Amino acid sequence: MSYDVLYREVESFYRDLHAPGEDRITDGADLSVAPDGRRAAFTGTMFTDLASPPLSRIATVDLDSGELSVRPAPLGNDRLPRYSPDGRRLAFLSDRAQRGNYQLVVADPPEAEPQACPPVDGTIESIAWSPDSARLLLGVAGFGADMAGCQGGATTLRQASSQPAWMPTVDSGDAVNLWRSAYVFDLASRSHRLIDAGKLNIWECTWLGNDAIVAIVSASHSEGSWYQAKLVTLPLDGGAPRDWYRPKDQIGYAAGSPQGRQVALIEAVCSDRLVVCGDIRVLERDGGAIRAIDTHGVDVTLVSWRDEDTLVYIGHRGFETVAGEARTADGATRELWSSRERTAGTWYPSFALHPRDGMLVVGESYAVPPEIARIDASGYRVVRSLATSASARAVLDTARMESCTWSARDGLEIQGWLVRPPGSGPFPLVMDIHGGPVWHCRNRWQGRLRGAKLLADHGVASLFPNPRGSSGRGQDFARQVKGDMGGEDTHDYLTGLDALVARGIADPARLGVTGISYGGFMSAWLVTQDTRFAAAVPISTVANWYSQHRTSQIPYFDALFLDGQPSAPNGLFFARSPALFAHRVRTPVLQLTGALDQNTPPTQALEFHRSLLEHGARSVLATYPTSGHGIRGFPEVIDATTRYVDWFLEHFSAAGERHRRS
Repeated sequence: MSYDVLYREVESFYRDLHAPGEDRITDGADLSVAPDGRRAAFTGTMFTDLASPPLSRIATVDLDSGELSVRPAPLGNDRLPRYSPDGRRLAFLSDRAQRGNYQLVVADPPEAEPQACPPVDGTIESIAWSPDSARLLLGVAGFGADMAGCQGGATTLRQASSQPAWMPTVDSGDAVNLWRSAYVFDLASRSHRLIDAGKLNIWECTWLGNDAIVAIVSASHSEGSWYQAKLVTLPLDGGAPRDWYRPKDQIGYAAGSPQGRQVALIEAVCSDRLVVCGDIRVLERDGGAIRAIDTHGVDVTLVSWRDEDTLVYIGHRGFETVAGEARTADGATRELWSSRERTAGTWYPSFALHPRDGMLVVGESYAVPPEIARIDASGYRVVRSLATSASARAVLDTARMESCTWSARDGLEIQGWLVRPPGSGPFPLVMDIHGGPVWHCRNRWQGRLRGAKLLADHGVASLFPNPRGSSGRGQDFARQVKGDMGGEDTHDYLTGLDALVARGIADPARLGVTGISYGGFMSAWLVTQDTRFAAAVPISTVANWYSQHRTSQIPYFDALFLDGQPSAPNGLFFARSPALFAHRVRTPVLQLTGALDQNTPPTQALEFHRSLLEHGARSVLATYPTSGHGIRGFPEVIDATTRYVDWFLEHFSAAGERHRRS
């Protein structure tokens, strides 16, 4: 198949998913349920074409009828709607004034034309209403601040410079514009004020009653400093921050109870900011004991307070996505719903609290396009599907996704998801490794899985493994990769392939490997350790941990997960660097990387590429000039997917021919 023909096939696939030009919402996030429980607002994704990034719009859905309406935004993008607790207003963020610079707008009442609020010095990332609905708490990133890997690993919008083009970019390591801060916006006076946090960078902030703020902070603005962040309280009267909790690992998604007596948060071993999955901790404001909530094997990804003593949570447990409630007084829990046939949320499971019972989610599975659904004591009910006329058809994909398990070298059970094409096999197979390493493959909509559907159309299976270090199996399981990245997890992947070959599912002569971020590192690492792979496509890789440490925005990460220091001449910084073992590689390697990536800088892919060429391996490097961590924007996604699928088809065909001749 020619590249042009395959490109048109890939383009047609994304056209079926997103219905460009039809003014149709085809995906959703950031749900917020109105206090009367009759409607919900969310950030909807809409494509005008496939040659430019999608637009984000505020969409509203009637929870009884499923009727959907979309708020127009002709000059930019709107996102993150939030109803006030009294239901009188709807706040959201918009970049209508300057593309990429999100500022606060408020609709009063929610159906009215929104009014722009005075801008703050930076771009707003989060908004939260005070319990009395009188004020809004704004989490603000300075212009040019680091963005997390899951956000693209680049920087926030930089202010246009009046300096001549030849002027150098100067990095002093401590520019004021790189910090994150918090503002309080008062609705009555329509004014905002900066919260004095001292010399602390505010990663997350939320209300603690009406009189204080609780924040996750660190002493530096750099993305790497987040790994050592702590919890503090910030009085609104200008008093000094007060340390509250310093975790053993990392924390995220703190939520203050309505009356401000308690805070719930998630503590976990994490590899990325905003990707937090672990145990619930409840802290009392009066200094009482820190309590853990037993969620019976569920790694929790989001919590919210229903009342002063009831927490609602969501997370995953093995193959299941699970939603439940917990009483903080005695720790009693009840599960509202669990399923391996559906999951919810983008990076991790997420929800919006329903005021009467349960929650609202954006649900999906491999075969089911995104849908707004309600979960409560009666189970899971679809409110509104966001499928296009094409993506709703069962014939869009004849492959199926199924769970699978195998035994690691040490007998540990490893889990994964398999996309199996029609037929009996053995199939050529691509192993797609998730990022992190502390993350989790789930039963997700096929449009979120790089090329799986397109590979299946050509008879190629895909394996999405969850090796040791993945979330969803408890903190002890996740911690097994910490200090040993590229060690025993390497063999979890290889034993998975061995198992699928033994079961007659995978063709041993036509195996491929890919992945992004940690998955990019691991797919580069595996071809230096094993010669079984017919093709590899590392995406946003790490090739040399010495230079990664000194050029990445998250240097603390590699010291944490390799349990070493880059000043040491030996150790894991050397022993786990793919570029230093490029002489072993016999696998053809295509790399995809973004020129704006600060998380795994593009020089990492360049090091591996040139090391491979030096030793005579076939290597191709595609660098996308406007992409960051991962290739996510359009039309880049279409091109990258085409190159990815084409690479595997080409080399699987060649490997099959060699096998037949032998």
